[in-house]
Amino acid sequence: MTPLLYILIGVGVGVVAGLAWWLATRDRSSSWDEIEDGGPSELLPEAPKQVAAPKKPEAPEKEEKPAGPSLFGRLVVGLSRTKGRMVSRVDDLFKGRKKIDEELWAQLEELLITSDVGVKTTNKLLEQMRDTAARDELQDPARLRELLRTSVRELLVSNAGTMTEPGDDTPLVIVVVGVNGAGKTTTIGKLAARHVADGRKVIIAAGDTFRAAAIEQVVVWGKRAGAEVVKHEQGGDPAAVAHDAITAGIARNADVVICDTAGRLHSKSDLMRELQKVYRVVGKVKEGAPHETLLVLDATNGQNAIAQAREFAAAVGVSAIALTKLDGTARGGVIIGIADELDIPVKLIGIGEAVEDLRDFDPEAFVDALFSADGEGLGRGSSSAQAAAADAEAGIGLDDEDIDGGCALDIS
Repeated sequence: MTPLLYILIGVGVGVVAGLAWWLATRDRSSSWDEIEDGGPSELLPEAPKQVAAPKKPEAPEKEEKPAGPSLFGRLVVGLSRTKGRMVSRVDDLFKGRKKIDEELWAQLEELLITSDVGVKTTNKLLEQMRDTAARDELQDPARLRELLRTSVRELLVSNAGTMTEPGDDTPLVIVVVGVNGAGKTTTIGKLAARHVADGRKVIIAAGDTFRAAAIEQVVVWGKRAGAEVVKHEQGGDPAAVAHDAITAGIARNADVVICDTAGRLHSKSDLMRELQKVYRVVGKVKEGAPHETLLVLDATNGQNAIAQAREFAAAVGVSAIALTKLDGTARGGVIIGIADELDIPVKLIGIGEAVEDLRDFDPEAFVDALFSADGEGLGRGSSSAQAAAADAEAGIGLDDEDIDGGCALDIS
């Protein structure tokens, strides 16, 4: 074989080898280029497809709450049961009557007595109505309805009054008394909230140290109203709680101190003597105190409420009455008997659980609501369930220190 042939064979082998190397390098480079460019590759998984985030639903526009019922409207509905028991029956009695006779007077007397107006007050009202009917020579029985309305209004207006307001010599001290279940503690909380809303500093004495959970109830009302609470351990001396609360009120320039007391039966003389002790201690701590002794009566008790008032008045000198639960009873006629038989003004009435449902007693508005021809209600006092829901929404509840006892307010 000639040298030329060897050269040609070597050149051919070299060309083949170079071509093979070039092809191999080209495939590898192409694979990496595809990876870098984001193309398909077996070396990396395919990138997930991007999905657009769902749009957040637009918040619905807040609907404006309808205006709440007027004071008179709430009063109309609050007195609806009493109106149904007394005034509506009066209307039925007069309907279709052609003349005023003794039978009509007798039936009207029975109707008023069974509406918890009371025997004494009923006789007084009927005597006034008889005199007016005879003087004006009335023949139409329907005219007696207006006479009754006028007589009730005059009686209530003559015994009206308003709660004492704080003066220069603060704090104003209010002692609240009443039997268990009358709504005493709730009335205290609402009264405190009213004073706080008027820009006053209020301290509540949790003086009902005997009833289970009474102290905790006052603490919750204190938080709800924005008032400070002085409390001792359960079973403590109510007079000592009142003493510490008034002392704190003087030291801290409080405007109002409201003293809760243990609920008691008016027929228990030993418990009434204990209440007298609270009364004496309050007077020693603050000269002239208490400035108001508020008796809370449950309207559902009817005539028994008058008996309670007599006993409490004899023990501690009641200066004002709060008549509660008028929205839940048909026995609201008792307020007429209270105004007539007791020389104690009804100053507050309760027609529901909300703070605004504790009202100053307005005799004119009361009579108008009771005798109003328009029976349509514009609202009603809120329930305890609604009040509890409002507390939960506002974060009002009991902390550990509220349950452990001791004084909730440092008076040092």
